[in-house]
Amino acid sequence: MNRLGFAGISVACGAAAATPYIIAMTGSTGSLILVYLAQLPLFVAGLWLGTISSAVAGCVALLLLAVAGSPVGAVVFAALNAIPVTLLVRQCLLARAGPGDRLEWYPPGLLTAWLTGFGLAAAAASVVLLGGQGGMQTELREILAPVLDRRLDGFTAEPEELLTFVAFVLPGIAAASWMVMTATNGALAQGLLARFGTSWRPSPDLAALGLPMWIPVLLAGAAGATFLGGTAQFLGVNVIIILAVPFCLAGLAVLHTAARRFPRPAVTLAMFYALAAVFGWPLLLIAVLGLLDSPLDLRRRLAQP
Repeated sequence: MNRLGFAGISVACGAAAATPYIIAMTGSTGSLILVYLAQLPLFVAGLWLGTISSAVAGCVALLLLAVAGSPVGAVVFAALNAIPVTLLVRQCLLARAGPGDRLEWYPPGLLTAWLTGFGLAAAAASVVLLGGQGGMQTELREILAPVLDRRLDGFTAEPEELLTFVAFVLPGIAAASWMVMTATNGALAQGLLARFGTSWRPSPDLAALGLPMWIPVLLAGAAGATFLGGTAQFLGVNVIIILAVPFCLAGLAVLHTAARRFPRPAVTLAMFYALAAVFGWPLLLIAVLGLLDSPLDLRRRLAQP
């Protein structure tokens, strides 16, 4: 592809990424769904044309948001979308020569580790910037108190108790939601490009996903911190919420391995994903399955004839 085509695609992807945020500035409630997919064009640019294209698309989106009169929105977009997507694309496109001159692409387990690291960093930044649990509770009270006073008239729970609980788990839930959003957009972009034969690298095999050792070690430490109370408990609970995402991906790896034992694996997986999309709770079971994968060596057992 020539430079003009490269630049044109990168600019178009950047404009597509900024559009949901610009629409959200008008106050449209329907734009929130589009904001969830704002990363998709950035992933498409990177997984199609390389890391530089993803970075150019991110810069174009930032420029458009700044011109639209939202410098704060530009900063938020850079922190939540442009920077992490560019770094994830860079790691995703890493490869080395393997046996028989085969290319060994960056494994999905390490990509999951990077995603987890970003989630932990985002949660830590939110705790520091908002002044810990107390600061978040104060901010939530100012934002949500008028709504809660109207909505909780028929409930026995006090709004203050609800605000305390929400503030307690907010960093972990926000980070985990961002991680799910990022993984979803990356998978959609790779699947779309692979469908048309334009992806830079072959699609990673989810069944081969293996989590690095520091993730279960961190989970054990976070679980122990929950018994200490106070700030340690606050941090431990939120770290556990964040780590539920990589363990859910590990559980999906077990599920994909098990599905290969059926005559039509795609049908089995489609049924599960439809069930999970409707009810949600099957993903909790999958996270538990991912937690048990390494101690019980589930994937090796399921991969045997």
